[in-house]
Amino acid sequence: MGPFRSDLLKDKVVLITGGGTGLGLAMGQRFAELGALLAITGRREEVLKETSDSLVASGYKSFYQTCDVRDPSQIHDLVNAVEQHYGHIDVLVNNAAGNFISPTERLSPRAVDAVLNIVLHGTFYTTLEVGKRWIEQQRPGTMLNIVTTYASTGSGFVTPSAAAKAGVLALTRSLAVEWAPYGIRQVAVAPGPFPTEGAWSRLSPTPELEQKMLDRVPMGRVGDPGELSNLAAYLISDYAAYINGEVVTIDGGEWLQGAGQFNDLRAVTEEQWDVLAQLTRKKKQG
Repeated sequence: MGPFRSDLLKDKVVLITGGGTGLGLAMGQRFAELGALLAITGRREEVLKETSDSLVASGYKSFYQTCDVRDPSQIHDLVNAVEQHYGHIDVLVNNAAGNFISPTERLSPRAVDAVLNIVLHGTFYTTLEVGKRWIEQQRPGTMLNIVTTYASTGSGFVTPSAAAKAGVLALTRSLAVEWAPYGIRQVAVAPGPFPTEGAWSRLSPTPELEQKMLDRVPMGRVGDPGELSNLAAYLISDYAAYINGEVVTIDGGEWLQGAGQFNDLRAVTEEQWDVLAQLTRKKKQG
């Protein structure tokens, strides 16, 4: 039982990059449950096949083709294949990403490119390929970009990701204005900590770092993939047709915790607050 009727995304053709694993997989499964016709892509064919076969076995429609989003020619072939299979595309979800933690001064140009080429260039290339076709076909569409909570603020130790996601955020807001007259809508989701196999081990490789990440979240927990998937489903649905250029944060309040100068006072105990209150009263009386 979910918050939506089962035909929310009925017959919408949704192309998801990085759709074979992690949050891409979670979103794809939810979209399929709501009636979407899925096309998933990624670099590992065995993973895509396993995911697609599982969806089809559950009674859903799924098509897959390998694609490295760093290569515009592969993106061109991918979009051709999806259009040949389903006839058209209604929604593009730019989800493919790459990230790892490192002091910035330790990065080589190759390490920087490893992130920027997937996150920024790959998103831009895929957006261009699909967007140009929609404009030529006079077909409306929706693009959902997965950014991060630090796309607006930056973040140390993930500098290439921060720079790339900031670019994707700017792309979202820029095209929201430029392509709206064509009926093409732009939306984005900025997730906080959502554990996924692979990414989580690169970003929180020790129990201590994982606990520190949890401590930053006022709600005291990580996100559930279903929570993000339901948000994404709403944003690409016709019920969100007037939302354009907006980025929705889903992080349990994490970025706000870091934004307030005194937010770390959550760590002060009740007894310490009592002492502080007494000191404050004494100063007022003095």
